[in-house]
Amino acid sequence: MSDQPTNNAKYTPWFVCIVALFTTCLITSNITAVKLISIFGLIVPAGIIIFPLSYIFGDVLTEVYGYRRARSVIWLGFFCNLMTVIAIWLGQILPAASFWDGQPAYERILGYTPRLLAASFAAYLAGEFANSFVLAKMKVATKGRFLWARTIGSTLVGQGLDSFVFMLIAFIGVIPPNALANAIITQWLVKSAYEAILTPLTYRIVTFLKRHEGIDVYDHTTRFNPFLIME
Repeated sequence: MSDQPTNNAKYTPWFVCIVALFTTCLITSNITAVKLISIFGLIVPAGIIIFPLSYIFGDVLTEVYGYRRARSVIWLGFFCNLMTVIAIWLGQILPAASFWDGQPAYERILGYTPRLLAASFAAYLAGEFANSFVLAKMKVATKGRFLWARTIGSTLVGQGLDSFVFMLIAFIGVIPPNALANAIITQWLVKSAYEAILTPLTYRIVTFLKRHEGIDVYDHTTRFNPFLIME
């Protein structure tokens, strides 16, 4: 057990793999979220299929490598997502070829309004950092026991904050308060239930990484300021 990863575990292939999966889930969910789907009568964004997986990989990062590493990866995901948005926006404003008739479809599917972008970015940072913070603190408090309680507990906080911040910024004043509250609760419960169901997968990944990486970080002395990226 340690407060931070050893140098030889800093950028192992397994760590890079988890970071890549985390970032891919984040960007993919933001692109697919434009479509609304119906699951058992619940109307939710299509991004809900893969977005909760980013929380699973976020849990794995914090549980195995510690909050410091997770903090760096959260910011990396933020800037990768920002780069994706900028690239999509540039593709939208550049003049289309004379024979290409897909501009309206491009703008309809990939176009983002400033309000939705602000909501998405704010919700991501609030939710991911809350998730990582709660899991790290619970790990120290439980002395590494009850992983299921840490992953589910941190998800309830993180996903709850994510859903609340996004829906509030994106839709307050647009849809009635009661409908807004119902949408927030629905997204929160669906995302949290999704991750709870996948708890056995989280256990397998965490156990595998701890065994192969030879690391199990406890954040006893970590400073939890989310802006200390280079610490």
